[in-house]
Amino acid sequence: MTGTALEHLEEMEAQARQGSDPERVERHHAQGKMTARERLEALLDPGSFFEMDTFATHRAREFGLDQNRPLGDGVVTGWGEIDGRIVYVFAQDFTVLGGSVGEAHGRKICKVLDLALENGAPLIGLNDSGGARIQEGVYALAAYGDIFYRNTLASGVIPQISIVMGPCAGGAVYSPALTDFVVMVDGTAQMFITGPDVIRAVTHEEITREDLGGAKVHHRTSGVAHFTAGDDAEALALARQLLSYLPSNNAEDPPYLSPTDSPDRTDEELDRLVPEDPTQEYNMWEVIQRVVDDGEYLEVQAGFAPNLIVGFARLAGYVVGLVAQQPAVLAGVLDIDAVNKGARFIRFCDCFNIPLITFTDTPGFMPGVAQEHGGIIRHGAKMIYAYAEATVPKLSIITRKAYGGAYIVMSSKHLRGDICLAWPTAEIAVMGPEGAVNVIFRRELAQAEDRDVVREQLVQEYREQFTNPYIAAAQGYLDEVIAPHRTRPALIRSLQMLRSKRLRRPPRKHGNIPL
Repeated sequence: MTGTALEHLEEMEAQARQGSDPERVERHHAQGKMTARERLEALLDPGSFFEMDTFATHRAREFGLDQNRPLGDGVVTGWGEIDGRIVYVFAQDFTVLGGSVGEAHGRKICKVLDLALENGAPLIGLNDSGGARIQEGVYALAAYGDIFYRNTLASGVIPQISIVMGPCAGGAVYSPALTDFVVMVDGTAQMFITGPDVIRAVTHEEITREDLGGAKVHHRTSGVAHFTAGDDAEALALARQLLSYLPSNNAEDPPYLSPTDSPDRTDEELDRLVPEDPTQEYNMWEVIQRVVDDGEYLEVQAGFAPNLIVGFARLAGYVVGLVAQQPAVLAGVLDIDAVNKGARFIRFCDCFNIPLITFTDTPGFMPGVAQEHGGIIRHGAKMIYAYAEATVPKLSIITRKAYGGAYIVMSSKHLRGDICLAWPTAEIAVMGPEGAVNVIFRRELAQAEDRDVVREQLVQEYREQFTNPYIAAAQGYLDEVIAPHRTRPALIRSLQMLRSKRLRRPPRKHGNIPL
């Protein structure tokens, strides 16, 4: 090979790495944002990135962009390693054509999606784009459609993580929405179908981009964002942490870590954690921290429907998915947002061979006209469907209240729960003692001279005779009533027993979950 050819290659590579002009890069940095290549360097193990399609460009003559044909077409694609594991990546470059998606741009993303699916490795997309490239018209729309199709094919086969680090508007939002997890950078990332200008013109509502589709809005209100981060570096570190709990594909088990926390460890504090007064709150995270390895966990969608907890942890080194009520928020009641959050997480864990651990303390489903008219029946059925359909090991602990349909929903024996345990403080009934007494003894209460005293006495008798866990245990609906301090070893031994679980379902194309 001649020296001239090598020099030309080096010149082309330098041109591609430079991306946009220095002024645009400087403005990008001034907003606290990394460039696309800087982000990939921070995300991947040092020196592991292999770039693809470095010299791809758009068809300039057809699209009227003859004077602007940057190498790479505004997106950097390829593969690298995270903790020694192969991952496929793309990073949109907002400094080049605004990171807009055109034919060549979309083709590059589709190529890494195809490779990720064919080779059984996770896909991480770094989104920072002005949207569809207007000059390319239907070609840009076709590019999005091709990406959406591949996101759908890959769903449940490989983990897909989207990190939104800048604007993401219009049709662009649906690719992240089709992936498993969305991370948004607070202050720089926005997601919306129609922007503030269109909303102002159509509905006359005034709203800023941040209030319409910023990270806080999507983390707390819409539930679109599973995680938020303060800056690019934090978002990339969060993606690495999340991946440490996930398998590379649906045919593998999640990564095992040799535990430093004894599987036989007990914790006497758990015996005193649930208040004697059943109306008094406590923090379920304290229960979880005292049970899982080293008290470490990664909460998912922490800001959305906080009355239900979902997240990842380890027991004896093995990854588990956690689903739990939070009595400290709305008494742990199940509402529309909570069941949607739970159903989605349960189905993800089932896709990727992650056993489910459920901690139950709920008075039931949220009452009210807004919930009924909002479709709590339809939405609640999603969580029933998710638990019933899941074939991974399913373990549950009832720590206190499990009333009505909520008892059934929370991984009960009736939905094929494998091991169902309860603490002595558990209360299982069709409804709470107060409601039951008002129905059963309404005539006696109506005739009583001191109604409040009689009601309190009847409630106590009902609780002692009908809601205690030994009634359910006598029928085999609970496998064991255990002292709270034994929870960790009981769960670990049960998981060991279920490690070889294999369950076949009736042949079908797919079920019809009540979406």
